[in-house]
Amino acid sequence: MADTVKKNFGGGNTAWEEKSLSKYEFSEIRLLEILEGLCESSDFECNRLLEEHEGLLEAWWLQLQKQAPDLFEWFCVETLKFCCSPGTYGPDCRACPGGPQRPCSGNGQCDGAGSRQGDGACQCHMGYSGALCADCLDGYFSALRNDTHSVCRACHEACKTCTGPTERDCTECETGWAYQQDACVDVDECTAETAPCDENQYCENVPSSYSCEDCDATCVGCTGKGPGKCKECVPGYAKDESGQCSDVDECSHPEGPCLRENENCYNTPGSFVCVCPEGYKETDGACVPTVEGETEGERLIQPPPHEDL
Repeated sequence: MADTVKKNFGGGNTAWEEKSLSKYEFSEIRLLEILEGLCESSDFECNRLLEEHEGLLEAWWLQLQKQAPDLFEWFCVETLKFCCSPGTYGPDCRACPGGPQRPCSGNGQCDGAGSRQGDGACQCHMGYSGALCADCLDGYFSALRNDTHSVCRACHEACKTCTGPTERDCTECETGWAYQQDACVDVDECTAETAPCDENQYCENVPSSYSCEDCDATCVGCTGKGPGKCKECVPGYAKDESGQCSDVDECSHPEGPCLRENENCYNTPGSFVCVCPEGYKETDGACVPTVEGETEGERLIQPPPHEDL
């Protein structure tokens, strides 16, 4: 009906057609267009119902729609008795708790509302409880209550129960909070005598709880995030003037860590490597020059010298 409300006969002289054929709004042509668009071709159940009850729809369209303008109420509720009016439920379409205008005090759903099923019990929205959804659950407080309306609001996160919206309105503190100076305040678990985290972690307080975070990779134990919060440094690192664990350049030591003659030292994060320079080969005790023009492969497979016969 909504899809055809602005349509007309579609001819060249709509005014003449409506004068001669009656208005398109109530015409059989419009009814036919509506019925043709009701069901998808693949929707077997819809097409079956349409075929079964098409005569009732035609009767309403041609004779009854002015005296019964609400098609849903006339067709689904009163005639076929498949449905109930909003706010009613069950075989006899009884009123939902709280009445059909504001079932469940407007704070929940009535089981089976609008159908011939259900038991009418209120299924309350978050924060509400009771047979009429007019009471507040723990963690919520009543912001408004009169004969027709009940409004519940969430307590402050510090409160398990409360009478108002702030941490000073708590009647019982939530877990992780403690009552101090007329208010529920967060408990800092990180200050406990026994540390709650592992040795190579630091504790970070969060509202009502705490988290254990890994120390920086350069730390052996820490008090916070980053290399500046290390208690001690891992091997290969040492605290600099700012107190931060920084890489130790072993290659800069006057004595040097590389023991073989001619060997080069290269610093790496937390360590170092010793490498023979280009043009030298490794031996157990030193880096020795290679013979000019001689490849490594040739050195490895040189034939033995010929002996004089």
